Amino acid sequence: MPDRQQITGLILAGGQGSRMGHLDKGLQLLAGEPLIAHVIRRLSPQVGPLLINANRNLETYRQFGSPVVSDELTGFEGPLAGLQAGLRHCSTPYLVTAPCDGPFLPEDLVAKLSDALAREQADVALAVTGEGEQRQPQPVYCLLKTALLPQLENYLHSGQRKIGGWYAPLKVAEVHFGDETAFRNINTLDELRACAPDDTAKETTP
Repeated sequence: MPDRQQITGLILAGGQGSRMGHLDKGLQLLAGEPLIAHVIRRLSPQVGPLLINANRNLETYRQFGSPVVSDELTGFEGPLAGLQAGLRHCSTPYLVTAPCDGPFLPEDLVAKLSDALAREQADVALAVTGEGEQRQPQPVYCLLKTALLPQLENYLHSGQRKIGGWYAPLKVAEVHFGDETAFRNINTLDELRACAPDDTAKETTP
């Protein structure tokens, strides 16, 4: 099982926020704090170094105290572009990802993914929620070996962008989490208001 200091955390905040009126999701307020602040508070104790992937408001994101890396691919090409940027700047043998709009992520996320990765000698460990017809992979919550960068770049250079297609040929360990609410993503302003009705949905600085 990888030691915490061997794992870099990467928070994916590089999307264009199309379902949120093109606002920068990571900077929207939840309970008086930007969404990304909640993710940092939950993820940082579980990893060694921490990176933020962002493509706008870079100076604002730098104020959270971690290096900010931007996509090399232009045009908001999705989470795999953010993963590529993170892997290029990762100095540890493992990288774990989480989205900036997932403020309730499990406090044992990395431990469970690490255990499965080692136990199954896998390339990637990813979270799964639900069972049967309700089974739902959560591929933006994943732990992977940084040695996978060349494979990812070949996939991106072929023009493909789907996460499922990227990890399909890899050895994947799926890790079931019973609490589906821990993976609740806030994609719209209505979902944000439902989580904290008294908040004002607007961008803020830390």
